Formats: sequence, structure tokens, C-alpha cells
Amino acid sequence: MQHSTLMAAPEALHPSLWRASQLGQAATRCLDTGFATLSAQLPGGGWPGGCLIDLLLQQAGCGELRLLAPALAQLGGLPIVLLQPPHPPQALALAALGLAPSQLLWLRSTGSKDALWAAENILRSGSCGALLFWQPHVRGDSLRRLHLAAQGGNTLFCMLRPLHGAQDASPAPLRLSLRPAAGGIEIGFVKRRGPQRDAPLFLPLQPPSLLQRHASLDRPLPAPAPARSLLPELVG
Repeated sequence: MQHSTLMAAPEALHPSLWRASQLGQAATRCLDTGFATLSAQLPGGGWPGGCLIDLLLQQAGCGELRLLAPALAQLGGLPIVLLQPPHPPQALALAALGLAPSQLLWLRSTGSKDALWAAENILRSGSCGALLFWQPHVRGDSLRRLHLAAQGGNTLFCMLRPLHGAQDASPAPLRLSLRPAAGGIEIGFVKRRGPQRDAPLFLPLQPPSLLQRHASLDRPLPAPAPARSLLPELVG
């Protein structure tokens, strides 16, 4: 009996266990990334829902929306909240990525405290398919609160922060660094449930110029809604 227990797969003993040489099992439902080479490097084969995903950007707009778009397009019309994006989202460019402008909610806040309050309430409500939250500075205790709030549902929750945040501790089970590269994006594996990977992964992405070839006709999404004014409608 002892021998069979020792030979059992680690995940059979507890879902939080995995062999150091193998990717761990995802504890929640995962969304296919739309990029086979990336999905093969992630526990569960995709973006995990119901937890904090830390995306650490060398610069905002380096391709993070193009990277996430295939997964966001799988949400079946559920609202996608863009909280504190650094630039006004462009409707035609987002539509070219398969995201209907009517599905997107652009929220702004007057400060980080309001933004964190909005993020936590969106996650606890479970009413949105995804929350993308751009925030340059977040304390560790705030990250833990958001991760805990996300665990109550299946929302795809991505924090988009500067690259230097990789030096700080985070409760996120998945942390990736994103750097622009010619023709695509370079992904570094800061933290994942599985073996350490030192070599970055290059993913080709559709050039922004193709997405915005009608830039002269493009318009940003409707003006952002103040977070506190819209939250009662979102969370019921």
C-alpha cells in the first residue's frame, strides 16, 4: 500500500501538487489562448479563470490585447471590462480582433483606491467574462484581496503592470513578462505551476497596422464610465 501511494501521480494526492519536471494541473477552468505554442507551456493548456494572472509589460500597448483577444472572443458575449487602460480603446481595431464594441465596458476612476474597489466588486459579482486592469502600482495586500475575490468565480482576470513588478511577490499562480519584438511579442515565464523556463517564447502577432488600416475612420469606444457610477448596474 505504501508503495502504491508513493507511485501515485502527485495531482491524485492533491491538485496543488505536481512533479517538478511537468506542468501542474489548473485548479480552475482554462480558456484556450488561441496560440498552440503558448497553451502548451501553461498549466491546464490555457488562461486560468478564477484567479489573478499577472502580465508584466515592458511598455503598455506592446501587444497585450492582441495576445488576449482569442481567449476574450470565447466568452460568449459576456461583458469585458477594461479598467484604467493607458490609451482610449479603438472600436474598429477591437472589432478586427473579434471583440464586439457592445461587449466592452471602459471604466475610469479618479484614483487607485477607487480602481481597486471597482476591480474587487466586479470580481465578486461574477457578472463579467473578463476584467483587464492596468495599474502601475499595487501593494501586495491589494493583490491578495483581488486574487481572493477572483477565486469566487470564473472571471478571466489579468493585471497589466510594469515589468519591474516582476521583482515583487505576487499571489498570482501565473506571471508572464511581455516584451515587444519584431513581428510579435516575446513572453517570459516569471512564474507558473511547472518547471522553470529560462528561454522566452516568441509569438507572432498580427501587425497593428493591419488591424487599424481604416484608422482615419476609427473611433474610440464611448467615453469611459466613472467606476462608482456603473458598478451598481454591473453587480446588480
